[in-house]
Amino acid sequence: MLNVSSHVQSPSQDAPGIVDVEQAEAALVEHYPRLVRLAYLVLPPSLGRNRRVLTAHSLTQRALPRSRTSGDEAAVPVQRAGDGRRQGDPGYAYVRLRVVRTALETGLPLRWTALPKRSQFPPLLPQVRGLRLFPRSGGADELALDQRLSALSGAARAAYVLRGLEGLEDGDVRKVLGAAGVDDPGGALADADGVEARYELLTSPEFDPCSLQARPTDLMRRRQHMKAAGVAVAAALVCGALLGLPGDGWGPDGAAAPSYAKNPAGQAALDPGKLTLVGAAEWKRSARTDFSAWPARGELTGDKALLRRALAVWARPGESVQVSATPGTAAGAPPGPAQLLFAGEVDAARVVLLYDGLRVVRYAEPKDGTSGAALDFARVDGADSTEAGAVIVNRTDGNVRYLTAPWVKGAAVRDLIKGSAATALKRDKSGVTEPFASPAQASSCTSWNALQLRDNSGTDRLSTDLGELVPAHLTAGRPQAPREATAADWSTTACSLSAARSNGVRTVNAWAYARQALPEGNGLAQWVCTRADTWRGGGSRTLAQIQAPGSAAAAVAAKAEDTPACGGREPAVLAGVRWKSRGGTWYLLGGGSKEVASITASGGTKAPGNTLATPVERGNRAALNGRLTDGTKISTLR
Repeated sequence: MLNVSSHVQSPSQDAPGIVDVEQAEAALVEHYPRLVRLAYLVLPPSLGRNRRVLTAHSLTQRALPRSRTSGDEAAVPVQRAGDGRRQGDPGYAYVRLRVVRTALETGLPLRWTALPKRSQFPPLLPQVRGLRLFPRSGGADELALDQRLSALSGAARAAYVLRGLEGLEDGDVRKVLGAAGVDDPGGALADADGVEARYELLTSPEFDPCSLQARPTDLMRRRQHMKAAGVAVAAALVCGALLGLPGDGWGPDGAAAPSYAKNPAGQAALDPGKLTLVGAAEWKRSARTDFSAWPARGELTGDKALLRRALAVWARPGESVQVSATPGTAAGAPPGPAQLLFAGEVDAARVVLLYDGLRVVRYAEPKDGTSGAALDFARVDGADSTEAGAVIVNRTDGNVRYLTAPWVKGAAVRDLIKGSAATALKRDKSGVTEPFASPAQASSCTSWNALQLRDNSGTDRLSTDLGELVPAHLTAGRPQAPREATAADWSTTACSLSAARSNGVRTVNAWAYARQALPEGNGLAQWVCTRADTWRGGGSRTLAQIQAPGSAAAAVAAKAEDTPACGGREPAVLAGVRWKSRGGTWYLLGGGSKEVASITASGGTKAPGNTLATPVERGNRAALNGRLTDGTKISTLR
């Protein structure tokens, strides 16, 4: 839907205007909190709340004109009178459009066929080290609205926010979106119509990136990094002193080896003749069933020129190479000769897959000989036979192809939401599947395709594309002993997987941790916790959801990052939500896992067991806490 141009548009003939730096700066300073809130709401929620806050501030602070004057956005619609801003202020209209445009650019996927924009990278400023910042938690209404907005495209989110926060009419919204580079403003407005007009919630503290809470980052990891940095500085000082010693033994380079290109290990890493090639049947005799047991496959495994280019780009990617890496994955050169997994032509690209014991690396170049290449890194250390079952070999036009492991006996695609039967996937002689629609970049959530692989034991295992090189393994059940998931386990919570996109996710577990009889005979509700764990250990994302009778999808009640709750170490979880019965009465519902012995609501209402239901006023923001069977206090997920 987006075609955001880096060139400024000329002002319209019917409403020309000139904006100078001082005018734009005055508008930005005066309305800074509102502009930052606007950027925060338009940015994709998949960034995570901490990065989303910093990115919103960065985009707003970069909204001033590059030159002394600018007339490019002076003709865009201004705000209506009576809302606390200057009517007809072209300075505000200018910076608002700059904020909307760069926020939409941030949500665009990185593609190897086009140069990335500055707004698609993490912000240079502001930066916060040692703390995670995020807005104050709102109620269930704000959480539900955030979930619905996250399912929209960036343009549709912008349309909703411009209507609700800025109070623009639909015609003015079309003009702003058109000036921001949106190809189909009318379609964006139509998509925004699918979300209930709860515009008053947009002013909630849930969406205020200027009123923040702070939590520490991983303190143990920080301490280890500080110790390592201290050792490195000490070593650098010692080496500097030794290099300055007189004598033939310590010349300009001292005892250092030759440059990297001539270093024996580095030279071997760049030699395609040194690549490890595993035999086709060795996985049957191997003690390990991970990527180290994969044979080299593809019709171009003997193309030394292609392999040499792939290794050289891995070691020294040039300016035309688009590099991506999952969070926590190093994107540096190989430490030594790598293992070749695949080399062949897939769609319009020549693709090489390599493995160095820690990472899977994908190199892709156009078949037509045009310049440019893509280099993707994914961390896969400690993978088992399930997590090493497939690697994405190519993406094109919203479709994805996988290279499957040699022990995979059958591949199929299954829609988790629709619950239809699995559709078999054809594979070529190298194990590459035919293309099918991926949910990784979908703007809506009417379906969610998962890859189903059957191994040599006859077990079906599900995984899904979350926008990275290695799909995430889907499991279900208690966190201490999860089992292989079925489509039924994820039928009502599949859309929540979008919250885990592009986060280096290894596994996602769905656990139905409680059932609750709703008041007034409204049926039986189910509480579900979904937890996405990463390859790097940190950065987990947890959602607590409630499935009400008659609802096709579960609603998010609470979410948290980097919490042990609902995990193998601390499975206990508690969440609450305000719910309206068919009779029109509002209730505060609470649901906890079986470890929860009692739940108490603010105001003194206490219920034994792991569920609670108590009447509550609609505007009342009641809080919950509980106590475990061993007497330990537990708070709601946040």
